[in-house]
Amino acid sequence: MSETGYLSTREAADILKMTTRRVVGLCHEGKLEGAFQKGRGWKIPEYSVRMYQRTAASEGMQENLLPCAVGNTSYTEIVKNCYYVDKTLLIRDLIDAQVSVTLFTRPGRFGKTLAMDMLKTFFEKTDSDTSVFFRDKRIWDCGEKYQRLQGAYPVISITFKDVKFNTWADSFEAIQIVLRDEYMRHTELMNSSEIDFVEKDYLKRMQAGTLSEVEYTRALLNLSRMLEKHHHSKVVILIDEYDTPIQQGHSRGFYNEVIVFMRNFMSGGLKDNNSLAFGVLTGILRVSKENLFSGLNNPVVNSVLDEKYSEYFGFTVEEVETMAAYYGRRDKMEEIRTWYDGYRFGNTEIYNPWSVTNYFYNNCQARPFWTNTSDNEIIREIMHGLTPEIADELYSLMQGESIQTSLNMEVIYPGISDGTDNIFSFLLIAGYLKPLHPAVETEFGTFMELALPNIEIRRVYNTEILSWLRDTLDGNVMSCLEKALYLNDGDKLKAALRKYMISCISCFDGAAEGFYHGMMLGLVAGLSSRYFIRSNRESGEGRFDLVLEPKNHILPGIIMEFKATREAESGSLLPLAQEALKQIQDKNYDTDFVNRGITEIVKYGIAFAGKQVEIAVGTEDIRNI
Repeated sequence: MSETGYLSTREAADILKMTTRRVVGLCHEGKLEGAFQKGRGWKIPEYSVRMYQRTAASEGMQENLLPCAVGNTSYTEIVKNCYYVDKTLLIRDLIDAQVSVTLFTRPGRFGKTLAMDMLKTFFEKTDSDTSVFFRDKRIWDCGEKYQRLQGAYPVISITFKDVKFNTWADSFEAIQIVLRDEYMRHTELMNSSEIDFVEKDYLKRMQAGTLSEVEYTRALLNLSRMLEKHHHSKVVILIDEYDTPIQQGHSRGFYNEVIVFMRNFMSGGLKDNNSLAFGVLTGILRVSKENLFSGLNNPVVNSVLDEKYSEYFGFTVEEVETMAAYYGRRDKMEEIRTWYDGYRFGNTEIYNPWSVTNYFYNNCQARPFWTNTSDNEIIREIMHGLTPEIADELYSLMQGESIQTSLNMEVIYPGISDGTDNIFSFLLIAGYLKPLHPAVETEFGTFMELALPNIEIRRVYNTEILSWLRDTLDGNVMSCLEKALYLNDGDKLKAALRKYMISCISCFDGAAEGFYHGMMLGLVAGLSSRYFIRSNRESGEGRFDLVLEPKNHILPGIIMEFKATREAESGSLLPLAQEALKQIQDKNYDTDFVNRGITEIVKYGIAFAGKQVEIAVGTEDIRNI
């Protein structure tokens, strides 16, 4: 706002979701009280804009409000028919940066695909005048330097967001179709006098689907060369969700095949390509350690930790407030904040745009919209590779606490389940965690304090972890386990664990104590709404294996100590379980419970061997001591 209390026609248009021409019309009609002309523009009191907005809503004009664009990623359709949060200054910043290749890594559903379609619409040379989609947007106010680049380039625009298949053969076929469709979009090439015989043969075989896998790796390079020849202009290359096939390769077992193909495909179009004006890629991960971008002249990678471009993916606080005002729901800002805010890109506070848009579309009913669409396989994979240390930190996060961790912003998919802090780096990049403070650089690496962003993401953790348990547990095992713990019934707990292990683990799984420790942490996840779950913490004169501290002290506190052996002779496990129980007592692991005023304490010594389990139980009621 250039003057205190006053808005420009552009700012008023953003709030009212009108064209600037319509706002000027309202000023001439006297419908925006206190507006006055200054030079070639208008100065409009903010209060009059808000009053006009409220009056329009209260007088039954709500049906004239633009709808939310739920699930629509077409820039032209949205700006014509829907409420659009203006992100066109991304175009200005990319032009000013003068970078050959830029990669944006952001979580899913944070506006990457819409941003890429906006870039395509702005830069692509077409027969029609596409400047009409930008003349009332912020980029047009930036001046002639940027306006003259509108519609100035041939554009290659592809997305891999739907390449989600179980085999490399199916994935490669899907990639072939994506590339063929983009070639067929450039129909001008088939009759171009600038294209030679060899290139036209490549075009025909691309359309027929008869190219070899090696020939497909040159698809970007060949298409950009042909477009430059025909249009006498260098080419803009846009690749959306480039890492979706790579994620599928990791989770479905064809990681090496997809990496080899994508490395050659990307380098063909983006490395030493004299036809390239500039390229923009989006994805979740950088995927750099496999040299996917080797030789690409160090593409600039912009991640969630970078300040530059931070406001262009997701909604800022001001944008959400403006949206709430437009729909007449400023009263809902606190609910929107607790459910969908909490992300931080660079130093910018960001809301989840998919969830906010769905929230308004669904009459301001707060629900976990992101969880219903996002692919949360990463959470499930972490659960299958759970270690006691990682599980302990996950449960701390679920219970509203923060964790300190080292960061690796070049984490790769195979590092997701390696039992290191790479897990939390990925969760941060993928939108499942937020930084509480700026990263701290030390001689040992980069460290950061992380927490869950909001209620919606907390639901993801609870839903996915409990879903994983339901998928792996047979019948009513989970409820039996919970009931056994509540009743302090060692026999029921033994039966539940035995049933689980028989159906869900192999004899080779049950080897070291750490495996059983991780298994038990996973099994008690369902109790996190009633218990704080801790493992490997100091108490008394040692470190306990696992405790469940009741959030309401009416419930008993639970302490577990585990022992494991590779082979167990008949009757040998019970003495081992009793040894574990004795360790709880001798080491005074109940000290923290006593200090916190927890009066009923149940102690379990649990011994494992393969699929065998024995349990020794001790109970204590401090009130009777």
